[in-house]
Amino acid sequence: MTKLYGRWQKQIIQNAIKTRRVVLLAGARQCGKTTLTKQLVSKETRYLTLDDPALRQLAKNDPVDFVKHDRKMLIIDEVQRVPELLSAIKLIVDEDTHSGQYLLTGSANISSLPSVQESLAGRIRKIRLRSLSQGELLGAKPNFLENTFKKIFSKTSKNTYDRKTMLELAFRGGFPEAIKLEQHERCQWHRDYISALLERDLKDIAHITRQQAMSELVNTLAAWSGRFMDISSIGSGLSIRRPTIESYINALEALYVIERVSPWTCTDYDRVGKQSKIYMTDSGLMTSILRWRLSQVELDSDRSGKLIETFIFNELATQIDANNGQYELSHYRDREKREIDFLIERDDHALLGIEVKASSTINTSDFKHLKWFKENIAKNRLFIGIVLYSGEFSGSMGENLFAVPYENLWITAK
Repeated sequence: MTKLYGRWQKQIIQNAIKTRRVVLLAGARQCGKTTLTKQLVSKETRYLTLDDPALRQLAKNDPVDFVKHDRKMLIIDEVQRVPELLSAIKLIVDEDTHSGQYLLTGSANISSLPSVQESLAGRIRKIRLRSLSQGELLGAKPNFLENTFKKIFSKTSKNTYDRKTMLELAFRGGFPEAIKLEQHERCQWHRDYISALLERDLKDIAHITRQQAMSELVNTLAAWSGRFMDISSIGSGLSIRRPTIESYINALEALYVIERVSPWTCTDYDRVGKQSKIYMTDSGLMTSILRWRLSQVELDSDRSGKLIETFIFNELATQIDANNGQYELSHYRDREKREIDFLIERDDHALLGIEVKASSTINTSDFKHLKWFKENIAKNRLFIGIVLYSGEFSGSMGENLFAVPYENLWITAK
């Protein structure tokens, strides 16, 4: 029997159903959306999946009739496969405005699909589900960010999460089915997964038929994870025109394969950078696409640093999603090449700067950009700066600057 992990988004979904007419749970295929929504099925609900060809045809033939129901709530899985249903749902929820009528799931960002004409603005609550985080696997609570703003850290760790362990976790990734597999089978699962997306889902949502060109781009973007977006450089080794590359990247974003992190620009400092960074949304998928071996990555500081940063991005993004709009993720870079890997702004404009370091040692130079930002940009805002590293001890490295072992991401969250 498949183990059911406690998903942080479950309570958010349950609360949203009480206040919104339509709730949409969106995320990559196989990240656990169906498993989570089926936990909400009861005698008062009806569940339909558009992965069923017969149901999909019925939905296309008569969308209005398909979405009519006499239960408390209708759950429609993979709604992006018949976008016409959104307009039909709008007609119904505009007539009857009570909350909790529809729970939809989607493996594509519906608002970005060219075939979607209806946004359901003002009627729908969109909730993101990602692949499993380490905190969810351990049964932790998503309170790392709250603890960090309060400067609450574990004083010492058992050093359970040293550099090698962090790399092993990153190679595993978070897809519920894949994490149970041994390395070879897991790699094959990841490759089959991305092949299926390219063969079927991309054609469904964006009518992309150049599968080989898209496969080459996916490999390039996997190697680009953690770097700044540069379309010219990304396309330099590919026989694809720039407008085509941009449309392909948008399609991969819509399928939640990659994600952009925007620059933090809320400052009058005129030398701040404007480039987004790009990340793979699952570090295990990234390693399998690139055919990396753990033994090789361990010896390569560039690849190990990029991989761990991608893993940490997904951990932070999951915690941010689970905190219901309280935090916003970005990064910082300026033309003087001062960089902060992740910058998290709380809803009261307090800031948390996070640098990611694969090493188990720490020194003052690791904090120079955090310190400069605190003194020159943050100014009167509350600013906490931390360096996440694979060492044993938490401790102060200056006013509101801290060295923090990785395990604080989930251990202090219990």
